[in-house]
Amino acid sequence: MPANTTRTKADTPHHSRGPGLYVHIPFCKTKCPYCAFYSVESLSLIPRWLDAFEKEVVHSQHGFGAFETLYLGGGTPSVLTMRDLERVIQGLSCHFTFAADTEITIEGNPGDLTKDKAHGLRSLGFNRVNLGVQSFNDGELTFLGRRHTAGEAERALRHLRCAGFENIGVDLMYGLPGQSSETWLETLTRTLTFQPEHISCYQLTFERGTAFWKKKEQGIFRALGQEREREFFLMSSSFLEDAGYIHYEISNFAREPAFVSRHNRKYWFHIPYLGLGPSAHSFCESTRWWNLRSVKKYCEVLERGDLPVAGRERLTEEQIRLEAVSLGLRTNQGVELTDITGGPETEHTLRTLQDAGLIQVSNGRLKATREGFLVADRLPLCFFP
Repeated sequence: MPANTTRTKADTPHHSRGPGLYVHIPFCKTKCPYCAFYSVESLSLIPRWLDAFEKEVVHSQHGFGAFETLYLGGGTPSVLTMRDLERVIQGLSCHFTFAADTEITIEGNPGDLTKDKAHGLRSLGFNRVNLGVQSFNDGELTFLGRRHTAGEAERALRHLRCAGFENIGVDLMYGLPGQSSETWLETLTRTLTFQPEHISCYQLTFERGTAFWKKKEQGIFRALGQEREREFFLMSSSFLEDAGYIHYEISNFAREPAFVSRHNRKYWFHIPYLGLGPSAHSFCESTRWWNLRSVKKYCEVLERGDLPVAGRERLTEEQIRLEAVSLGLRTNQGVELTDITGGPETEHTLRTLQDAGLIQVSNGRLKATREGFLVADRLPLCFFP
C-alpha cells in the first residue's frame, strides 16, 4: 500500500467517485500477435524509462485529489524486477495521496509469477492481480503467442493464493479460429476451480496493425460469423452466471459486487483519472489528453523538462452525454431514462427494443439484456441517430 494515504469520504468498493491513477508499463518480453496495446520488446530501455517516469510523476502531482485506485497495466508490468516495481510505488507514494482502501492492481503474465514474486507483490501493497491467462489449452496458447503454458498459469494462480491475494482477476479469450465450444467450456471450467474473484472474457478481434490483422487481410484467418460470436458470448454469460458470477459489463464478471473492478469504472462513468507513461490517457473536467506513443520520445520530452502530452480534446456536454449512454449500456447498471431524449419517437423506440428483448426498463433506468449486450454498441444510435 502506498505510504501516503488518507481516507476519502463515502468511499464504497464499487460506487466511489474518487479519481483513479493508471501507469502504463510499456514493456513485453514478446509481443502477442493479437495485441494492439503499445509496448516494446527492448527491456534495455527500462532504466531510462524509470528516470523519465519519475519526472512525469513530479510534473503531474497536482490537480487531482486522493486516488482510490491504482492500476499498473501495459505491456506486461510483471516483467519489471521487484526493485524496479518498488521504485515505481515509492515514487507514486512520495508525490500522490491515496485513499486508505485503495484498490492497487497489477497486470501479470503467468510466466513471471514465481512464488517469490507473488509474495513480493503482496509486500509492496498490491491487493489485486489481473492475470493474463487467455486459455488453459496449450495449443491455443501457442497459437496466441503466449509465453506460458496452462500448467504455468495454474501454478501462478496457486502462488498468488499462497501469497495472500484475495482479489484475483483472470483474463480469457474466445473465438479463436477453429476453437470449439467444448474447448472453451473446458477453459471456463478449469478457471472456476481457482474461484477467481473476477473473470474477463474477450472475443479475439483483429486489430489493425497487429500480426493477426495482416494474416486476416491475407485470407489466412477469418473472423467468426455473427452467429458463432453470439453462441460463444451467450454460452460464456450463462455458464458464469450459473456459477454465481455477476455479468456486470459486456466482457466482465465478478464473483460478488465488491469484486467489480473499481478502476475500470472510472473509464465507464467519466470519473476523473490520470494516466502516466507512454500512450496513457487521462480525463478530468470534460478534458481528455493522452501521452506520446513512443518510449524514446516520451523519455526525450521529459528529459528536457516538458510533459509528454501528444494531444488533448475538450468534450462538449452533448459528447459527454452520448459517451455516458454508450458506456452505461455496456454495464448492468444501464443509464437513467432521463439521459435519453424524451418525446413520442423515444417512447416508440423503447417499446420496439423491449419487444425485441434487447432492453429492460425498471425503476427509471434503461438496461441492456443479455441479448442486448450483443448489440450494445448500436443501441445508443437508436436514440442519438
